[in-house]
Amino acid sequence: MATNIYHRLSITTVVLLIPFLVYSQDLIQNAQVHGNFQSDGQYYLNDSKLGISNESLNGKRFASNSFLNVNYTNDKFSAGMRYEAFLGPMVGFTPDYEGNGVPYWYLNYSLDKLDITAGHYYEQFGSGMILRTYEEWALGYDNSLNGIRLKYNPFKGVYLKALVGYQRDRWVSYDGENRGLVRGTDAEIMLNDLLDFESSTVISFGGSFVSKYEKMEPKILIRPIDDQGSFEKYEYQLPENVAAWAGRFNITRSGWNLMSEYAYKLNNPSALNNYIYKNGQGLYSVLSYSQKGFGAQISAKRIDNMGFKSRNSEKENVLDINFLPPLTLQHHYSFATMYPYATQPNGEMALQGQIEYTMARNTTLGGAYGTTLGISYSRVNSIKKENIAPGIPIDSTGTLGYSSPFFSFGDDLYYEDLNIQINKKISSKLKTIFAYYYQVYNKDVVQGYVNQYGLVYSHIAVADMTYKLSKTDAIRLEMQLLFTEQDKGNWAGITAEYSIAPSWFFSISDEYNYGNKLDDHKLHYYNAAVGYTQGTTRIALSAGRQREGLLCVGGVCRFVPASNGITLTVTSSF
Repeated sequence: MATNIYHRLSITTVVLLIPFLVYSQDLIQNAQVHGNFQSDGQYYLNDSKLGISNESLNGKRFASNSFLNVNYTNDKFSAGMRYEAFLGPMVGFTPDYEGNGVPYWYLNYSLDKLDITAGHYYEQFGSGMILRTYEEWALGYDNSLNGIRLKYNPFKGVYLKALVGYQRDRWVSYDGENRGLVRGTDAEIMLNDLLDFESSTVISFGGSFVSKYEKMEPKILIRPIDDQGSFEKYEYQLPENVAAWAGRFNITRSGWNLMSEYAYKLNNPSALNNYIYKNGQGLYSVLSYSQKGFGAQISAKRIDNMGFKSRNSEKENVLDINFLPPLTLQHHYSFATMYPYATQPNGEMALQGQIEYTMARNTTLGGAYGTTLGISYSRVNSIKKENIAPGIPIDSTGTLGYSSPFFSFGDDLYYEDLNIQINKKISSKLKTIFAYYYQVYNKDVVQGYVNQYGLVYSHIAVADMTYKLSKTDAIRLEMQLLFTEQDKGNWAGITAEYSIAPSWFFSISDEYNYGNKLDDHKLHYYNAAVGYTQGTTRIALSAGRQREGLLCVGGVCRFVPASNGITLTVTSSF
């Protein structure tokens, strides 16, 4: 927990500052205070089938994750803070989050062309391949920067940014010794605005530079010395400054849009890449087209040794300076998310294509209300890696690691996903969604196993039907099937939901792992829930089992173990 002097002073400053801002005679006029609140609480029950007992719970029956955001604005000035309380972090969250306090606060002032932020802030350069800080509550992820950020708009069409700060690491204090200092600049030019030129073609381009300084001591590591498997201990000098740069452009014309960004990172030997000295590269491109009733997109990505953290020894899901955009869809249905893909920073080649077409009303295929067909396909492979020296294994500590032809796919399949979805309104009361997924999932690579599971092939079918009983009442039935001969075998799932707009919903669901090869693991994961919404406040209560698995958002994942219990969630905004 953050108990250092710096943290206490930060909290005291913000707590004293907010009332002053609200009640000051000079600042009360036109002032606004807004924010939001969320509290998730769980009470855990014993469940012998899931292996949950008093011993496994360590006596911790109750867990709660909560936050409160408060923001003040008045003309050109704004300030805010977030209070967080992890009073026994919920299952799946690291125990390091245990505690409570104010880990996020900021002061901001905007002049005509200059915007200044002091304190904590979130920022993204381009697509994020060399810098993105953000918060994702569901993942327990927050890599905000604490320092100074400047935004400057010298003239029309030109936007400049500069920043410096330390990243948040749960409740660990910012003392400069346990993580690196992040510094960055970014420039973006909107060419049409700059030239004051109106055209159906809109062009923008930009560039970014980011560096990390971390005080490093010589590190003793083991390196190979021949092709006979012999090794020796060697003292490595690790770079204290690691730099990365990126360039990007975006062109839009008549429904077409082309975006591309290239990133390059200088050698950054770390625990994440087995301390190799190879430079990193990334290329991310998206071409899309849309018009009424039709949309298409194709994307491509290459990532090569692009892990970039502000602590050299870190391997866990914290302190990422950058964000590597995924080329896999974020699915809605639970069985389609059973095998989610996590971006592999040490190397991946990915392709994705999407098409969505709406068949017009009153046609043979469109019917009376029209029909929407969506097809998407994603594939992620390893990159091709070649030895840089005879007899020295690829990725050997202290070497340049490997060479890699830029446009060559590797032999290992990491993930494949084909999705076909049909949205059709049958009548004024009945709407349906039918979907099919074919997925191939490399469980060893994505979840870090060694030759244990290999590839998991799955076929998933979904039928989702909503029937409107009245202007306010509706019932929804969702049925899912997952077929696989690997991992845990086949699953069947069903959800029934009754809603009374705009306030109430009731649901019951069950996911049954009937195809598990182990009879003791052929379990039902049942759940019942009720929710009530009043204005901006929502209260939801649920009870039942939660199966284990990865929870992923945007290619970033955390493991959630199986649980059984009662969950209460309260959200509100003001």
